[in-house]
Amino acid sequence: MSGRMCGRELFQTKVYWEGSCGTKMEDKMNEIQLKYGCNPNQKPSRIYMEDGSELPVSVLNGKPGYINFLDAFNGWQLVKELKAATNLPAAASFKHVSPAGAAVGLPLTETLAKIYWVEDLGELSPLACAYARARGADRMSSFGDFIALSDVCDEDTARLIKREVSDGVIAPGYTEEALALLKAKKKGNYNIIQIDASYTPAPIERKQVYGITFEQGRNELPIDGELLSNIVTKNKELPEAALIDMKIALITLKYTQSNSVCYVKEGQAIGIGAGQQSRIHCTRLAGQKADNWYLRQAPQVLNLQFVDSLGRADRDNTIDVYIGDEYEDVLRDGEWQKRFKEKPPVFTREEKREWLGGNRNVTLGSDAFFPFSDNIERAFKSGVKYIAQPGGSVRDDLVIECCDKYDMVMAFTGIRLFHH
Repeated sequence: MSGRMCGRELFQTKVYWEGSCGTKMEDKMNEIQLKYGCNPNQKPSRIYMEDGSELPVSVLNGKPGYINFLDAFNGWQLVKELKAATNLPAAASFKHVSPAGAAVGLPLTETLAKIYWVEDLGELSPLACAYARARGADRMSSFGDFIALSDVCDEDTARLIKREVSDGVIAPGYTEEALALLKAKKKGNYNIIQIDASYTPAPIERKQVYGITFEQGRNELPIDGELLSNIVTKNKELPEAALIDMKIALITLKYTQSNSVCYVKEGQAIGIGAGQQSRIHCTRLAGQKADNWYLRQAPQVLNLQFVDSLGRADRDNTIDVYIGDEYEDVLRDGEWQKRFKEKPPVFTREEKREWLGGNRNVTLGSDAFFPFSDNIERAFKSGVKYIAQPGGSVRDDLVIECCDKYDMVMAFTGIRLFHH
């Protein structure tokens, strides 16, 4: 991959250490009182350690809420596992307890830097590249996200976060410069959480529903090469880059509300379909997100001339409409003038189909088996070449046959990754 970003090493600035964390953690406590639960009427609310031990987190700034902490703890597990599986810095962008994006810190091409609105920031650290990718995969869904970072947050990453609409961030530490930048965000109210990277939770987890306690062993399944070694298709050539993408897909799904599928390309999720009752609906939803990610790289989109006053979020919204079926909403008279310096041509269906034909070598992961081959047919339309799924359907033979028709490589993991 050609790249212009990520040339700088991570820890060039002074970091204050306490154990393995960056910024010195505030005094720990056994519980944190919250304003309310999921909704304002759900009071009282708190997070606490049932065994009386200290919480493994400290709030360095702001007042995180109930859903903020749910996103933070799920996101932290995801990026911690991504880092362990790939040996690369990782970032995740969470919304409502599912990731909108997840990525590792690979270099950004000129095109990716442009569509992620970071081309003006110059050379970025690997961690900043990871967050640019995680945020950029589905910027519409990431609006107002909670961020998880695998490594100490550096100044590059903080500068990127500071100008995005976000609820908060969790990381194992922060450099002095990064913490100062983040504390200035949202008029001083930005939520900043520091987690003890050495914390290991109990092997049994519990939660209550309707006053009834559920108990289960934690999902400690390692996502590694051995899990992905059972290739069931005729084509068994799995490049190292595709293996990494399979790991990213499955680790992302491990912390995504089921049913779920995840499209990954070159170190980042490009489409996540979460919380659908039908698997084909997951595949279609995530496939459309992956298509939109690739369409944003088309010349028709890169050459859009926005008015100078249009902010990043409004540009994202405009692009989303422009590449969709309701493009007239931003191109009709009286509307295009609010967004563009000059009226762009229609991005026709034929042009979009031709451009999407160039998206290849995409990886697809699924948290449970594909019951029908229609999922494979839809995945192929979004450039999927590599698939990781549990297998176990009575129609596995038809799914494999469909993969063979398109010369795909599919691995059966033999294990489900439901998350609720």
